[in-house]
Amino acid sequence: MEKAGDAVGNYSSRGHVRVHEMAMKAAQAALSGGISVVLQQLVQDYPEKTIGAGTVLNVKDAKLAVNAGAKFLLSPATVKDILDDVQGSEVLCIPGAMTPTEILSAYNAGAKIVKVYPISALGGSRYFATLKKPFPHIPLVASQGITLDLIGEYIAVGASSVVLSDAIFDKEAMAQQNFGTIYRSSQLAVLLANEAVK
Repeated sequence: MEKAGDAVGNYSSRGHVRVHEMAMKAAQAALSGGISVVLQQLVQDYPEKTIGAGTVLNVKDAKLAVNAGAKFLLSPATVKDILDDVQGSEVLCIPGAMTPTEILSAYNAGAKIVKVYPISALGGSRYFATLKKPFPHIPLVASQGITLDLIGEYIAVGASSVVLSDAIFDKEAMAQQNFGTIYRSSQLAVLLANEAVK
């Protein structure tokens, strides 16, 4: 599993969290502990919020995240074992896919939402818009390499949400523990996302 920023970044872009507090707590926890520590702390501090984990690659990590309180799991690929494991539970599995075949296969395997990954390497919002044409009924999340200034562009072409982990949890800011930069990025993400969905 990757840093907790995947989940926080995704939801912060949609304005579902008190971003500045959660972003700083997630960053601090990520520096001092593992994903379970981050998730447990966020779930404890924000019981009314929906918290999840990103880059979940196997059932073992999925179970760890769910046991720590994750309500959704993001993966860069479709891991059928994870989809099967959470089927019938209240945990949302968002598998990753690159191609139309992979998107439809993930959806047919039970995914309610599919993450298009790695979107920037595949052609960005133009590729995303092309995928939405045959799949208007499948909610798609844009993920990887999305900068804050592209939020509106992806929402305009049909993205249900965007993953902003790297845009908010900048590697340099994390290394320097510059939580002010993380705070400002998360605030700007919420502002831009709110404008995009008006």
